[in-house]
Parts: sequence; structure tokens; C-alpha cells
Amino acid sequence: MTNKTLLYRVTPHDPSGHRLSIRLQIDAPDPQGQVLFLPAWIPGSYLIRDFSRQIESIQAHHNEQTVTLHKIDNHRWKCAPCNGPLTISYVVYAWDLSVRGAHFDESHAFLNGTSIFLGVEGQTQMPCLVEYCPPPHTDTWKVYTSLPEATGHPDAAKRHGFGMYQAPDYDALLDHPVEMGTPQVIHFDACGVPHEMVFTGVAPNVDLERIATDTKKICEAQIALFEPETKTVPFLDSSDRYVFMTMVTGNDYGGLEHRASTALMIGRDKLPVTGQTPGPGYQDFLGLISHEYFHTWNVKRIKPQAFAPYRYTEENFTRLLWVFEGFTSYYDDAMLARSGVISQQAYLDRLGKVISHVRRGAGRLKQSVADSSFDAWTRFYKQDENSPNALVSYYTKGALVALGLDITLRQSTNGERSLDDVMRLLWQRYGKSFYQDMDNQSHLQGVAEEGMPALIQEATGVDVGDFIEQYAYKPQDIPLETLLAHDNIQLTWETDPTDNRLDVRLRNDADRCVIATVHEHGVAHDAGLSAGDEIVAVGGLRVHSAKALKQQLRYWQAGDTVELHVFRRDELRCFAVTLKAPEATVGKLSPATPATNE
Repeated sequence: MTNKTLLYRVTPHDPSGHRLSIRLQIDAPDPQGQVLFLPAWIPGSYLIRDFSRQIESIQAHHNEQTVTLHKIDNHRWKCAPCNGPLTISYVVYAWDLSVRGAHFDESHAFLNGTSIFLGVEGQTQMPCLVEYCPPPHTDTWKVYTSLPEATGHPDAAKRHGFGMYQAPDYDALLDHPVEMGTPQVIHFDACGVPHEMVFTGVAPNVDLERIATDTKKICEAQIALFEPETKTVPFLDSSDRYVFMTMVTGNDYGGLEHRASTALMIGRDKLPVTGQTPGPGYQDFLGLISHEYFHTWNVKRIKPQAFAPYRYTEENFTRLLWVFEGFTSYYDDAMLARSGVISQQAYLDRLGKVISHVRRGAGRLKQSVADSSFDAWTRFYKQDENSPNALVSYYTKGALVALGLDITLRQSTNGERSLDDVMRLLWQRYGKSFYQDMDNQSHLQGVAEEGMPALIQEATGVDVGDFIEQYAYKPQDIPLETLLAHDNIQLTWETDPTDNRLDVRLRNDADRCVIATVHEHGVAHDAGLSAGDEIVAVGGLRVHSAKALKQQLRYWQAGDTVELHVFRRDELRCFAVTLKAPEATVGKLSPATPATNE
């Protein structure tokens, strides 16, 4: 073990106050004054989050003498010069129950490295040791992480134990989150490699065996996509296993990818219960698993050039998130079907929901997915009541771009080539050896901002430059009806049975019915209604919920004008709304009538 190592110690010391004590030892600090920083964002979630605001106190010492330390900007501190070892002690407040931050109470601790590990400027390529210490209130907790144990160190942790872990550099240290506690755990092997599933939170009688069986199929289908001959998993460059860490809550949904693990949040009603048929929400959970696992290749190793390497204290702009998130969103549900965990019709139903979601937003005709990618930092992750009218999602519209490209490639090559070939080329060229090149960052490669058309043509022989220009770099609808018809899939449009007929999105706030979004050019927009308006009466009838509003509006027909009374702030307003027939915005996919011989 080299002596030139950064040493961290993490102690979750105050479960009631949600505080972590952290110590960092720097053997050879910068003699001009060591600069420290905490990441401002976490890869996979493209928003400046200012994690440094959760550092409650921080001190520096050299030979037990205080070293002056002062903050020099939002994310950085500078220590006074000293010769020899420098120790930084600080306290982090950890009360963010999300996949992005740090959360600690008497029941568990979930820790992302970007929230807790100070970086040492000029030494981010040095090996790191981190000692995870047990909390004071219990001796039953275990540690679940894909971070390797510090083999050979006298205080090395044993599997799932407290003690010393190791990372080859700071970037790797940040990319292995940790769950501590007493979760439900199940294991399986995918292509012969261990995978671990960890469930934290109240999840009575969850059917772990079913989840593990389905997840194994998904993982093996994805491994076979990228490595059809060797079936080699990608994460052996970082760990000897993959860990799914799931926080089970009342009604959450989300995930964040890492090198050899993922952090997930899911509502317990989406999990299968032993002995019962899973509800429709279980497909959502499997889709989330599939999405984050696919990121093990696409964005954790195959990266845009802007992420090679990450710059943790500033925005990393790219116009390619429609590739890295959009393509992943296309493959997540496709892999559910390919692996056999859902039926082909279930897949078409899920794809139809994506098509419907994109169609419903007027923002698709104003913003391209390339611009949506670039604006993620200031617009996509800062959405408000008008966002559906102004923005397009590089996830959902990006998935449709991927769908269109996949169909186009297969049509142009009589089924000989597909988007799969593109992903394999990206993997071989950019992803497979990415972390082996981390020692020499000048050799790191990512996909160039304008590189996708040439790469696709190289992989398939098909020139899709015009397609990408029209549908990724311009805000235009993809001709899905025509494309899908070539695959013998019919796309039809229906009205939404849950439509409230006002062209608004509503939120229920206790016994209030409040407008969350007014869709542009809809009847509410034309009448003058606004987001935030509380609807209290329609046609003289009291409204107390979104359901009641829909029921009451059934008394009027298209062309009728009805009075809506609303509170705007504390002022009562009255608007005359002329109703229209609901638009057909729900896409339905089904196999078309078998083609004739002609």
C-alpha cells in the first residue's frame, strides 16, 4: 500500500441530528496552501446543488496546531501553508432522502460521495482510503457498497463490514455510494458475476425472489447486447460485484447510476408482494432497474467528451444527453421485452405512453432535444408551471429519436444492422477501457459533440445525418406513424379518458383543486386561467377535487360556455370557458393487419 494516499474516516455520530463526522488526512499538502473543494453537483443529475451548504463546521490542524482555513468561493476552502501532514475535520448535515444526497437517521444511512468527501486540489489522482465507522446507537448495522475493501490493510473491512475501503482515485471514491443499516438483501449471479439487491425501508412481504429473477434476466440481456460473444460485465474494472440499493418509501420514484451500483427510490405499492400478482407499477420498477443498469455502459463509461473527465465544481455542458439519457430510455423498456419479463403488447403499451407524453407538451415544437440537453442545468432541472409548454424532455423525446433511428437503420439494411451495432461500436471505442485510461487523463476520450452521425454511419453504413438534424437538432415531430408502419405496428390516436376537458394539469391540495399547468392554446389558456388558480366552482356547482371537476363538466358539451370561479391568490375571479371536444393525444400501438403479398 503506497504511503501517498488520502485517508478519510466517516462516522455517522448523531442519528437524531442527522450529522456525520468526517476526517481527511493529507500527508503532503500544497506548501503554498492546500485548496479543498466539495462537488457542486452529482453526475447523472445535471443541476448545481451546492452540497457544501450542508457542511456545518470545518477545521484544519497540523501537528495538533490549528491551521487557518477560509472559504474562497461557494465550493472551495484554502488552508494556510504548512509543512507536513494536514488533518481536516468537518461535520456534514445529512437529511436529504433522495438518490442524490446523504441521509442518516436511527434506521439507516445512505451516503453519496459527492455530498461528503472533500476533494484535494492537485491530488485527485491519488489513491484514497476510507474508513467507515459504525454509529453509536446500534451494533447491528452492516455496510453495502460496490467500493472494494482495502485488501492488505490491517483495518480492511470484511464483506458488509465496517472498516477500511479503497479507491484508486477521487473520481472513483465519489462513484460508489454506501448504504448502512439492516436492509432486506437478496443475491443472484448474472453471466456468472455476483449482483446484490438491497432494500431499505418498510416493505412488508416484498417478493424478493421474483424481483431477483426478473432483474437477472434484464441484466443478462443487456450484457449480451454489448458483449454478445464473451458475455463480459463492464464493472469488473471497479468492483467484483454490482449493487442495487433501493430506498422504499410511500410514493417516490427515481434512480441514479454509478460505476458498479445504482441508487433507486420506489413507492412500496410498486413492489410485488409474495403470493400476489404484481400490480402495474411493478413494470415501472423493472423499467427503472433496466434504465440504471444500462447506464453502466452508456454514460458511466461511454461518455460525451464534456464528461471526460467530470469537472465537479461547475456545469459540464453537452448537447448529447438525448443520446446518453434518451437512448438509455429507449433501451430500458426494450430490454424488458427482449428479456421476456414483459410481453410484447405490454412493451407497446409502455412505448405508447412515452409517445403520448411527448405529444402532450407544446414545448416539443419549441425546443430540440439537443438544446434541452444543453439547458438541463438551468431549465430541465428547474421546471415550473410553464415547463410543459416550453421544454421537451431529452429522456422521452430522446427515446423516440432512438426508436426512429433504430427503425431507420433496420429498414435501410434489410435488418442487417440496428442501433445495437451503434451501441457496440461506442462501447468498444469509448467505454471498454475508459477507466484504465484514468491515470492519464489526456488520453480520455468521449463522444464529440457533433460525432454521432459519423459514428452511426461507421457502425451501420447508413447516413442518418439528415434524420439527426431534423429530429434531434430541430424541434420537429418524428414521423412515427410512417416509421412504425414499416415494422407492422399501427399508431392510432385516442382521447384521454381522464381528460378534465380544460386542457390543464391539476393538483389536489387537501380539499382544494388547484391548476398546476395551463396547456398552451387550450380552452383554459384562451379563457385567461393561470397556474396557481384554485377552482372553487363550475357552472354554479362547488368544486372540491379534480375528480369532482371532471364529473361536473360532463353536464356541458363541446361549444358550450361555462363559468368557472377561481381564487387567484385571495381574489375571487370569474372566467367564461368555451369547451371544445377533447383532442386525441393518447397514442396506442398495436400490430397492424398482416401485409398482403404485394
